[in-house]
Amino acid sequence: MARRCICARGGTRRELPIEAFFLEYGKQDRQPGEFVEAVTIPRGPDHLRVYKLSKRFDQDISAACGAFWIEVGGGTVTAARIAFGGMAGIPKRASHVEQALIGQPWNEETLRAISGEWEKDFQPMTDMRASAAYRLGAARNMLTRCLLADQGAATDVREVRA
Repeated sequence: MARRCICARGGTRRELPIEAFFLEYGKQDRQPGEFVEAVTIPRGPDHLRVYKLSKRFDQDISAACGAFWIEVGGGTVTAARIAFGGMAGIPKRASHVEQALIGQPWNEETLRAISGEWEKDFQPMTDMRASAAYRLGAARNMLTRCLLADQGAATDVREVRA
């Protein structure tokens, strides 16, 4: 099953790839009077991690929101899907980062080695929520957090332990 967006207006429905739905900042591929009825995402192995960076945990627009699906076999990244909100005008995949990860060991050395790939995917804006440099650093750190969570480290930033 592909990742699809199902839009409806009256009795008419149409489907499009989710990647084609967001056109530019504040603009989606919707006809007048049309609404998003459903989004279909195929069920895969439970590797999905999503991290939101904002001043408040709930009910706040994020400075960056990262979604990570990293598949690892034998210590090597075999598949990667990484997407962000807040790093571009529309939600966007980190395709250069994904490609740089695939075939590499899932470890901190690899994350350091591919560090320069982020700028190929994103040129984030600076606004009242965060600077461009902060957003890029946060994106790198979210991927590191994903790795640490996979290794069993405590990564819940809302929980403080003595």
